[in-house]
Amino acid sequence: MRYLTAGESHGPQLTVIIEGLPSQLPFAKEKIDWQLQRRQKGYGRGRRMQIESDQVQILSGVRFGKTTGAPVTLVIENKDWTHWRKIMDPYSAWEEAEKRRISRPRPGHADLNGAIKYGHRDMRDVLERSSARETAARVAAGAVARLILEQCGIQVAGHVVRIGQVEAKRVELPFAEIIERSEASPVRCLDPEAEVRMMELIDQAKKEGDSLGGIVEVIVEGVPIGLGSHVHWDRKLDARIAQAIVSINAFKGVEFGIGFEAAERKGSEVHDEIMWSEERGFYRATNRLGGFEGGMTTGEPIVVRGVMKPIPTLYKPLKSVDIDTKEPFEASIERSDSCAVPAASVVAENVVAWEIARALMEKFPADTVDELVEQVAKYRERTLRF
Repeated sequence: MRYLTAGESHGPQLTVIIEGLPSQLPFAKEKIDWQLQRRQKGYGRGRRMQIESDQVQILSGVRFGKTTGAPVTLVIENKDWTHWRKIMDPYSAWEEAEKRRISRPRPGHADLNGAIKYGHRDMRDVLERSSARETAARVAAGAVARLILEQCGIQVAGHVVRIGQVEAKRVELPFAEIIERSEASPVRCLDPEAEVRMMELIDQAKKEGDSLGGIVEVIVEGVPIGLGSHVHWDRKLDARIAQAIVSINAFKGVEFGIGFEAAERKGSEVHDEIMWSEERGFYRATNRLGGFEGGMTTGEPIVVRGVMKPIPTLYKPLKSVDIDTKEPFEASIERSDSCAVPAASVVAENVVAWEIARALMEKFPADTVDELVEQVAKYRERTLRF
């Protein structure tokens, strides 16, 4: 299972082509649109979210509401394209594009590195593709993956653990309540007191023309034992999830379970003791390793956290150097968010969902979704009797 995205931030559309989906999968467009709408929410979002109202168009691979087994093509329209047609049209006049040419790279962005690598004198050719707008396409792909996981009894949830200096209290909640509370919170936080302080911090940063980062957590429940592999480094599922998390725009770190805290503890305080019962089969007494051992799932919930840096597009711009004149300037300002951590939580959920679904299809190859569900059910029975 794989996918490819194409499109620019201010181009006409984003396109996603997904290959390897089983046939006969009920393809609920409204569930994909719902994930896209979740990505657009969140306290601290900028004006772009007032323009866009993301929904997918299904162009191939689905008929009578179910997948056919052929590649699925999804399109997400960029409504802001109407304001950028003269600049972003593939055959736009140079005179028009020159008016909006960017020669001043923004610190923290791909602008300068991409311009040097690809030989662009107009860095708009870099920032248009490196923009976080592309994550809408990745959320759409993840939403499709969730349709597969749903058939196999696997659920995904996410929430915000920290924004700036404000950290939420750890609370043990039923999975359904994690989803409910996160969805009801403007900052996707499970701690009501921290939620208020996070919003106040975002307001303060916005007044100062600054931005904030944070930490998000994704939890996956219902994953069978043994997804991934210890045999080769590139088949370790936790490693693939780590790559997916860090590949999200502005993410700079990842951890599973207690994560970096494990460095401070003794081994007896880190590793999860193995238990067995008639009802559950083998299970872990704790879940400090976040659902992974040896690159494979243990059957416990997957718990992964990602660290997002503050968005580098600031309304009090940092210093930069013009690539034409080599003179110092203040960096160019593009429309931006003061805090995108709540939205990034949704992106993280969906990139993790994709990796879980991909690993599921690798372990249980199937041409139809019924075959997949049957294989997973039989495997779960076998693990109980092991």
